[in-house]
Amino acid sequence: MTDTPTPKPGKVLVPAEELRGFAAALLEKGGLGPEHARTTADVFVWAALRGVDSHGTARVPAYLELLSKGVANARPEITVESSTPAVAVLDADRAPGPVALTAAAEEAVTRARASGVAAVGVRRTVHTGAIGYYVSKIAEQGLIGIAFVAGMPNMGYTGVKGPAVATSPLAVAVPARSHAPLLLDMATATIALGRIRQARASGTPLPEGAAATGDGTPTTDPDKAVMPLPLGGAKGSGMSLAFELLTSVLVGAPIFAAFHSDDPEGRKHRQNALLVAIDPAAFGDADEFTAAVDATLGTLKALAPADGAQGVFYPGERSASVAARRAGEGVPVAAKVWRELTESAAGFGITVPEVQG
Repeated sequence: MTDTPTPKPGKVLVPAEELRGFAAALLEKGGLGPEHARTTADVFVWAALRGVDSHGTARVPAYLELLSKGVANARPEITVESSTPAVAVLDADRAPGPVALTAAAEEAVTRARASGVAAVGVRRTVHTGAIGYYVSKIAEQGLIGIAFVAGMPNMGYTGVKGPAVATSPLAVAVPARSHAPLLLDMATATIALGRIRQARASGTPLPEGAAATGDGTPTTDPDKAVMPLPLGGAKGSGMSLAFELLTSVLVGAPIFAAFHSDDPEGRKHRQNALLVAIDPAAFGDADEFTAAVDATLGTLKALAPADGAQGVFYPGERSASVAARRAGEGVPVAAKVWRELTESAAGFGITVPEVQG
């Protein structure tokens, strides 16, 4: 019997801090400055710790490619424009999303401390990463965090043939006193694009109503599927369109209209976002608020589980538990991803951390 965790077949276990340092070293060699490299690596490892592997260290090779091709700006000149104390627009200058949205979250917290509520729009960033990270950072400061993102159209819209809107995500984080914060992090699509790729690689049929062919015909065949379908049909596609208005159009950088125009510039990759921070102290006693959040979550968890259910969980609870376990045991990294990372490390002359498995 051993206390050392055994990685799943095809995966290696890497200590979280070593993985964070390794990812940061790769990103720095890829062109990012030291601080931006650490920030971006922190977002990836946060996602990997919570089991969101699609947005974890698997993204490092993709970001290295974005940087090498100039799609992402390794040395952005980020500016903040503001005409009122509670509102600002951060122009990311094509900075990687983790760099731009981390700065936006910090700006939102500072302004919300002074004004009670603050909103920071982000214009012209590149792949925002796991947006749950940014609202979680806001919640760590005792504030409520809300985020919307709009990106390139890659999802169907009810009644439209072909890709029309983006799989735009929404995230909400609410601090509690003794519980892990509530963290709702969801896309407007039924499944992620990565899930389609995984199903194609394994030959596994897709769920009914989750994906479609290029002309919008629903299919369960992963070899024919090219785009996800919106969550809840018209509800998901309507939310995505609303997020485009609340982010891209609001900050003066429309994506949807430009993408569907004749202008080839409209097809260039970019994303926009809106981060909102709310200080509970502006509405009453902040301690009473977090106590009431605890009571609400505790009441939910005390409800009788349905037959066959493993328990009653609130959004973010299970991923927080996974993060706590992986922080001690190590982070599982898929063999293919680890091979890509080590190959990049060899090219950059970076020492690879010791792993298990």
